[in-house]
Amino acid sequence: MSLPSLSLKEARLLHLAAQGLLRKPRRRARESDILATITRMSLLQIDTINIVARSPYLVLFSRLGDYPSQWLDAALTRGELMEYWAHEACFLPRSDFKLIRHRMLTPENMGWKYKAAWMNDHAGEIEQLIQHIQHNGPVRSADFAHPRKGTSGWWEWKPHKRHLEGLFTAGKLMVVERRNFQRVYDLTHRVMPHWDDERDLLPRAQAELFMLDNSARSLGIFREQWLADYYRLKRPDLQRWRETRAEQQQIIPVEVDTLGTLWLHAELLPLLEQAQAKKLSATHSAVLSPFDPVVWDRKRAEQLFGFSYRLECYTPAPKRQFGYFVLPLLHRGQLVGRMDAKMHRKTAVLEIISLHLEKGVTSGISLQNGLKQAIGDFARWQQATRVTLGHCPPGLFTECRQGWELDADA
Repeated sequence: MSLPSLSLKEARLLHLAAQGLLRKPRRRARESDILATITRMSLLQIDTINIVARSPYLVLFSRLGDYPSQWLDAALTRGELMEYWAHEACFLPRSDFKLIRHRMLTPENMGWKYKAAWMNDHAGEIEQLIQHIQHNGPVRSADFAHPRKGTSGWWEWKPHKRHLEGLFTAGKLMVVERRNFQRVYDLTHRVMPHWDDERDLLPRAQAELFMLDNSARSLGIFREQWLADYYRLKRPDLQRWRETRAEQQQIIPVEVDTLGTLWLHAELLPLLEQAQAKKLSATHSAVLSPFDPVVWDRKRAEQLFGFSYRLECYTPAPKRQFGYFVLPLLHRGQLVGRMDAKMHRKTAVLEIISLHLEKGVTSGISLQNGLKQAIGDFARWQQATRVTLGHCPPGLFTECRQGWELDADA
């Protein structure tokens, strides 16, 4: 029997549907949408760069539209979310603690994130720190002074910060809230009082099968090779997972133009029928974070969207091609371009330093309207009152080449 056949465009639409980026939100965001949206993506990557919006807040905005960013902080404080190393440092539903607990108990496998020699050499100080938290409550790194003021860089972290990060990676501490985006740590046994490792711990192989389930659902349509990167699994048993889930009809093979055979998650079967009938369409335009799940796997983004992307903020300025913190631009199912932007909070101006369209993308009315609306919505959410434009492709935004004022009520 022949496999269902899809165009590359239809495969993209199915992936965006799984990610919640196919259509513009139909209603105003609610606070309960924070957990629901992160659950849909499985993971929300954390990054601290604040030249525009910090990444986790932007990823949510791209899907929810205007919402108070403190909702994310509140969801963490309420215990709906947790933090740990998943794709990288991520927020994830606290109900998924069971999926990553085995990583906490083998921190020596976490590479640079855990330095066993440091933890052993400072065992006495670390035990004192644990006792301090036990008797005095949650702490931040900022609660402790640096013995050598003026140092910088992760290799110059003050000792207590390194202690806290090591204890966090080893699962002895958890992040219970963020204050001004700084982690606040408490003892894991207080955060998870009903958890028992002997009773509740999942073996690594079983936990990784569940991680693959989450990855498949969140990607929607995928090559097997794309799955492992989602949670940064090193050698998952993909064959066992694929054979089991295919037999259970939780994943279905489909044929995609230029990509060959991919797998579709069963939750998307109703949309598959729409796609095959040419009735599935994308209406959403959005500014994306460099750490959005749609683009965080650079190879997947290139294969699925033809979007070649790298983050250049760690590249010396003279060697940058597009800019310091470049944001992908989504328009109606296609990654159409990218912009280097900076939010000037004191003057309430969103500065677009440069904007580039992808090769073959033309600046028609639909594209201009979609991008202007997406950029304007993003700027308003950042409490900007004006957008300024630097380098821009010929023919794009010709009627407002220097930028535009923002109507707060738009």
